[in-house]
Amino acid sequence: MATEVRPTTTQGASFLTTPVTEAQFLTVEGFDDTQREVRKLARTFTDREVLPKWEQIDHQEPGLLRTLLRAAGEQGLLGVDVPEEYGGQDLGLVYAAIVASEIADGSFAVAFGTQTTIGLLPIVYYGTEEQKARFLPKMVTGETVSCYCLTEPGVGSDAMAIKTRAELSPDGQYYILNGTKQWISNGGIADIGVAFAKIDDVKYTGFIVDMHAEGLTTSPEEVKMGIKGSSTRLVYFDNVKVPVANVLGEIGKGYKIAFNILNIGRLKLGVGGVGGIRNMLAVSADYAATRKAFGKSINQFGMIKMKLAGMAADEYAVEALGFRTAGYIEDARVAAGENKLAQLAALEEFAVEDSIAKVFGSEAVGRVADEGVQIHGGNGFMYGYAVEKAYRDARISRIFEGTNEINRLLAAGKVFEKVMGGKLDLFAIVPEVEEQATSGNIPDFAGAGVPADLRSAVNTLERAKRAAIYGVMKSSMKYVANIKDEQEFLGNTGDLLINLFAIDSALGRALHAARTNDPQAKVHAQLANLVAWRLLPQLRTSLERIIEAAMEGSDRANELKLVRGYLADLDVNGTDLQRGIAELVIAKGGYPLA
Repeated sequence: MATEVRPTTTQGASFLTTPVTEAQFLTVEGFDDTQREVRKLARTFTDREVLPKWEQIDHQEPGLLRTLLRAAGEQGLLGVDVPEEYGGQDLGLVYAAIVASEIADGSFAVAFGTQTTIGLLPIVYYGTEEQKARFLPKMVTGETVSCYCLTEPGVGSDAMAIKTRAELSPDGQYYILNGTKQWISNGGIADIGVAFAKIDDVKYTGFIVDMHAEGLTTSPEEVKMGIKGSSTRLVYFDNVKVPVANVLGEIGKGYKIAFNILNIGRLKLGVGGVGGIRNMLAVSADYAATRKAFGKSINQFGMIKMKLAGMAADEYAVEALGFRTAGYIEDARVAAGENKLAQLAALEEFAVEDSIAKVFGSEAVGRVADEGVQIHGGNGFMYGYAVEKAYRDARISRIFEGTNEINRLLAAGKVFEKVMGGKLDLFAIVPEVEEQATSGNIPDFAGAGVPADLRSAVNTLERAKRAAIYGVMKSSMKYVANIKDEQEFLGNTGDLLINLFAIDSALGRALHAARTNDPQAKVHAQLANLVAWRLLPQLRTSLERIIEAAMEGSDRANELKLVRGYLADLDVNGTDLQRGIAELVIAKGGYPLA
């Protein structure tokens, strides 16, 4: 069943130049009835079928992951964004993101995400009709389990440097693969794999490989810090024959498959933190209510309230920016019609937001798990407590789907590509900011329609956007000849983008709640303000580091003075804000908007 989505004209990274008051995007509160039903289905499946079996999963009970994948297939959860003619529901990326956000167990989430994203979508987007008809129906039911063979020993983030080779057989019927793949999720349970190799040492190409083929072997299961229940193995290709009919996409264009599908994987991984954060907040709120110290429950102490409130703010921001990005991509994909090339271009258009979602979501999960352990004290360090497992499982998220360092560089690099390509005019803002700063005539960017409890945050955000653009664009002139090699500059720019998009998404969501007279609009405003209050200092630091490194002497002093004067202070009492949100968490026993 296809879902009707209104096409959008939104461009990637346009949040930098579009006032938050004008931003229109998908929010959790804007889900339609079908989306809410799918969310409920995925949550119920996780609560009933997955979470009660976490110990069996972590101990890799034989056959359990495959059984759970089959069960997910029976519920229709594996084929959400697969066309109906191949057994899927053809609901699109928003629904797929909703499902991903509810698969809260780390180990099963790895198996599920591999199956439904990097192991399946390459065939959906790049497969021939014969390949789709042959492979997708059984993948949708979970009868066929997939994996994704890209990473190699010594080749991780630098995916173009793979050493696996493919040679055409003398009779022209097969490609013969030789090489080693490392850290392959689902490697020990998969029936097929999407694998990448170079033909003639240069033609980067994708293949659909039979994981039971002669010459294909795997190592014993890797012993990991976290996600212990997922299957992770090395895969060895020793003269493995792959029929020429199993070449995926164009010969020599496999890198496009790898990079485009990883963009979707990044988004799903980022939004996938939603369920885990929500669970950790609920577990921590419950523990803080029952654990007593100095004669009262520890949830009455300000330092614990600070942690509970911060966890809630992370949940709010991850939901806001994750589903915003999913909505943008899906709208663009639908607008592209049946043209697959246009659909792929739509996926690539929001690569900046995909990387941001991945970084912010994965780091938020890590923060929340860490705070959960701290709230539990010594018990949080003990096996058997949910936060101990969550803490271990969360760590890999900052490495999966491209390390967070790489994704920071990617986000910043893509923005500069858009600027240089004339798709994003940031230089035009520089003289405006300079004139306003020197004249002292900086306008209030919160219009009359902005609710009173969001006015300061909206104005502060818009000034921060413009100050960031000014500082980054002026500093970039120093590096214009070799900007791609200036990782510290790009990394700090990436941090600016991440924090701006997170604040923009949180405030945009709160503004939507106010416009629609949501009965919990005040809670939205509190959470959005806390997101801004927590992230704005980080934003200031990143901007100052950029200017400090790019300029010297009086130029440095003058530019720092200018941007510091342009930035505004957020007019909120952060301590009171945290206490108020914490009281909502305590009363609810978890996330206030759940």
